[in-house]
Amino acid sequence: MKLSHLKQICIYLKQFSKISAIYRVDDTILKVAFDKDHTVYFNMQRSNSNMFMCKDYTRSKVYNAPFDVVLAKRLNRANIIDISLVNNDKILRLKCSVSSAYKEEISFVHFEFTGKYTNVIVLDQNNIVLEALRHVDLFSSFREVRVGQKLLEIPNPPFEAKEYPLENVEAFLYETYLKDQEQKLNSLKQQKVNFLQKKLKKLQKRYKSLDDVESLLKESELAQERGNLVLANLHKIKPYQQEIELEDYDGSLLKIKLEKNYANVSQISQDFFTKSKKAKQRAKNLHIEKDSLESKIEHLNLFIHTVQEAKDISKISLLFPKKEQTKKIKQNDSIEVFFIEGYKVSLGKNEKGNIDLLQAAKARDIWLHLKERPSCHVIISTDKQNVPEHIIHAAARMCVDFTTTSKDRYLVDYTPRREVSIQHGANVLYNKYKTIEVDNRS
Repeated sequence: MKLSHLKQICIYLKQFSKISAIYRVDDTILKVAFDKDHTVYFNMQRSNSNMFMCKDYTRSKVYNAPFDVVLAKRLNRANIIDISLVNNDKILRLKCSVSSAYKEEISFVHFEFTGKYTNVIVLDQNNIVLEALRHVDLFSSFREVRVGQKLLEIPNPPFEAKEYPLENVEAFLYETYLKDQEQKLNSLKQQKVNFLQKKLKKLQKRYKSLDDVESLLKESELAQERGNLVLANLHKIKPYQQEIELEDYDGSLLKIKLEKNYANVSQISQDFFTKSKKAKQRAKNLHIEKDSLESKIEHLNLFIHTVQEAKDISKISLLFPKKEQTKKIKQNDSIEVFFIEGYKVSLGKNEKGNIDLLQAAKARDIWLHLKERPSCHVIISTDKQNVPEHIIHAAARMCVDFTTTSKDRYLVDYTPRREVSIQHGANVLYNKYKTIEVDNRS
């Protein structure tokens, strides 16, 4: 944070007379409410500290560490006596007082925007450290930050800082938040896209390595022929041989290398017949594996596009829910699961996933599908509770996102699962449905 900006923010803060509330909303972010209706956030992340304003910042959890207890006790509902910069440097110092039934307590709080030593320190009127966001020992810095020790002052900066005038401090603080969120969003997007692209490359590699039907049938035919040839010449073969020479059907000499030792000669022919059967079976079912991989590849491409189109961090959080440390349950890799404000939303990646969803869904779960066109099936698990309209809309948007990348207005039908009857495969008939419009152009 530039010293020039901090000076101007310091002047801006002087208009306030009280700290209504102060607490952490994240590990390194403090919310300070001045005079009830003016809130400033202090981002005290090392080497990336700043101050910002925004309409709302979701509190990640309630903090009850000694630092948070002292912060609340000494500064909640405190009167502001003075706000200044220590030694005209990047340390914002607030002098406050809290009146109790017995006496008035004077406290100081330092917001130190000093690179790797960025910190929040609560002091008493004698400059004794009461608590700090980060404790610093003498091995790390000449300036020890330890409870019960007097805080040393830092020397004056050895340079004259450039001035960067701000037209409007509040506008600057709001803009800081927006820039910071945009930077975090872009970084998070890149991280998640890289993760998905790695999965995509693995699937594409598997797809390319698939045998073709023709080669598998030839392999099956060759193994069948060799099995028959061995069977016709059992009396000429010894079980310990690793290579056998036999006369082929056309009279030519054929050398066959055996992959392992056999207990008896009949096992050699049986092994060839087994290989023939497996190759034929793989050829027969190859289209199933091929279709499955194609659908998974298409799903990942849609997933990557959805991440790239995300407009805020909350959308990324929705797409990548935190995994709970619970007993491991085998997941269906044909189904993608998301959580929207606690509601479980499941989405079929392919036809198998769509069928599994339909079969596993309960009567009162909500089913969603694009109107009169192919799409993935989506199920909202309701646990017999009413689902808010905005949750249904969010699930409908996911139905669109994981079906197409085209920008347009789409109609999505939704109805309780009990109103949906399966015809064959993932094809269904349904009635008593409602329709919601999803516009993905913005």
